[in-house]
Amino acid sequence: MSDEGQAGAEGAGAEGQTAKKQPSLAIVRQYVKDISFENPNAPASLDPDKGQPEVQLAVNIQARSGERDFYEVELRIEVKASHGDQTAFVVELVYGGLFQLRDFPPETLEMVCMIECPRLLFPFARRVVADATRDGGYSPLMLDPIDFTRLYQDHKHQMAAQQQPAGHA
Repeated sequence: MSDEGQAGAEGAGAEGQTAKKQPSLAIVRQYVKDISFENPNAPASLDPDKGQPEVQLAVNIQARSGERDFYEVELRIEVKASHGDQTAFVVELVYGGLFQLRDFPPETLEMVCMIECPRLLFPFARRVVADATRDGGYSPLMLDPIDFTRLYQDHKHQMAAQQQPAGHA
């Protein structure tokens, strides 16, 4: 046992001299910033004989830095459901989170805000969408998990393509 104690003490001393602060992410607050549910063709759109509506999903993420390592991240979800050319319902949700990000290398902050923070917010936003559709008279819409890494990479590729000079295709 004394060997373990000594090794731990030696490791802590050496680690303390060369160790950098570890990055930390804390969720300070999360909240519904804006929500809209439209059910324009009710009660006709609620007819069970029509079956499940076709659903289109759009997701957008915005992040803003604040003071003292605080960042606001907004997960914007828009769902449009229809039966043919008839709108069944529309849900628009802006679900926000206030995060404190400490000791992250500056080059990683964008990725943390655009990937990790929305990943943490998503389950709560998903529940809000499910509750809104259920309260609107439909079966709760349970959104499939979202690959925020892929969304971020796709966005970066689009931005790079837009910044290329017109002669370089």
